[in-house]
Amino acid sequence: MISSMNQWLNEMKGAQTKKALPILSFPCVSRLNIPVSELISDSDKQAQGMKLVADATDSAASVSLMDLSVEAECFGATICVSDDEVPTVKGRLINDMDEAEALEVPAVGSCRSGLYVDAIKKAADLITDRPIFAGTIGPFSLAARLLDVSEIMVDCYDDPDMVHLVLEKATAFLIEYSKAYKAAGAHGIMMAEPVAGLLSPSLEAEFSAPYVKQIVDAVQDDEFIICYHNCGDNTPLMVDSILSTGAKAYHFGNAIDMKAMVEKFPDDVLIMGNVDPAGVLRMGTPETVRSETLRIMNDCCGHKNFVISSGCDIPPMTPWENINAFFAAVDEYYGK
Repeated sequence: MISSMNQWLNEMKGAQTKKALPILSFPCVSRLNIPVSELISDSDKQAQGMKLVADATDSAASVSLMDLSVEAECFGATICVSDDEVPTVKGRLINDMDEAEALEVPAVGSCRSGLYVDAIKKAADLITDRPIFAGTIGPFSLAARLLDVSEIMVDCYDDPDMVHLVLEKATAFLIEYSKAYKAAGAHGIMMAEPVAGLLSPSLEAEFSAPYVKQIVDAVQDDEFIICYHNCGDNTPLMVDSILSTGAKAYHFGNAIDMKAMVEKFPDDVLIMGNVDPAGVLRMGTPETVRSETLRIMNDCCGHKNFVISSGCDIPPMTPWENINAFFAAVDEYYGK
């Protein structure tokens, strides 16, 4: 049983041999022998998949599905579902201030959000030897799915009041969604805020960090933490703003230089990343996975607060021989 997430964080930072913490959930489909479309629609299958992954890997934590369509669907967005890819959001839901004002904050439990919370409750009964992180989207990335990723970049300049209004509603929902995960037995949230990494530092400081901080302030405590994820190219320029959110842990994508990033962070803040999940883990070979994992660990493991991970969520069709090669490389580095 996990008694304290602060204690878990301190043990992670203090350990000479650190367990990896990849964002690994969707590849359970091959072990369950089901399509992605079935996985995202069945809480029992999600919990079973998380348990299968936990049993198959020596990961530092169990991470639920990083499905960034769930929250947008609750607001009314159209999503595209396939059998072998993570769901995506289609089109623009909000076009102007009138539509932003009319937008209702959905109840947690609407659409598939209740199913995903239920999956965490079931997984918490099955997985008791490590923390469980639920996956959510970040506030600006959710607003971008409602306003369209390309359009919101323009809207930040041309109609900032509309963007802030959508962000306020997105944040209100994400706070309640996170509380539901907390009540269901999750030990934390892996919050994906990748679209914020496309902003300039000044825009990120206005349109992302303050809203992330609201969520952190509302739910994070000794028993429940926020792990902030960003994989945008501009992320290294936003370190001070990102740290101002107060999240207890940070996770970064493979678009950035992990060695340079870890050197920017305080030693007492956990930082994770960043083996390419698509180009290396999904499309590579066991040898390329080994090589890249060891390269990043050699660059970064001299910092006591660094934990090796994937750069983002690992795609559903990733071969398990590559996933196993990642964990084998971690064992190799630590001399097991």
